[in-house]
Amino acid sequence: MNVMLFHSTYGLRPAVHEAADRLRAAGHQVWTPDLFGGRVFDTVEEGMDHHAAIGADELLKRAVLAAAPYSERGLVYAGFSLGAATAQTLALGDDKARGLLLLHGTSDLAANTAVDELPVQLHVAEPDPFETDDWLSSWYLQMRRAGADVEIYRYPGAGHLYTDPGLPDHDAEAAEATWRVALGFLDAL
Repeated sequence: MNVMLFHSTYGLRPAVHEAADRLRAAGHQVWTPDLFGGRVFDTVEEGMDHHAAIGADELLKRAVLAAAPYSERGLVYAGFSLGAATAQTLALGDDKARGLLLLHGTSDLAANTAVDELPVQLHVAEPDPFETDDWLSSWYLQMRRAGADVEIYRYPGAGHLYTDPGLPDHDAEAAEATWRVALGFLDAL
């Protein structure tokens, strides 16, 4: 499978490279574009400030340009938190998308969003301050109405970015469970 993996608001951290290596070891081709131009941050707030300075439109433009050379191959879009939101936007706009793997995040859907049974898998902490229960319920219903085939996996007690071993949120057990399920998802596509 061809996977476009987007980083979180922390930037292109070692954990993103480790995740890409894990996917490659399972036989997938993976690209990890750097949407922050080499900048990496120690806090969510610093990353969000940088994202705000770049602007949502510019960040999306960078993501589209990164994916464009590979989209004809039929990409699985994937990402961590902010990167998951970016991946979702691109996957829902790409009729050749093969799947959508969301780790720690989702995004708004346009009212006219429509896909043809796009396989979607979401992994989030429970609770998650950025992905509340009410939000996730609404998001799930909107994705189903849009035509997506959605699976949601929740990880009680894990922190928001629990798959990143370099952050305080890390939860090794939840991270391993996530990767086991996510690899099965990719293998089934």
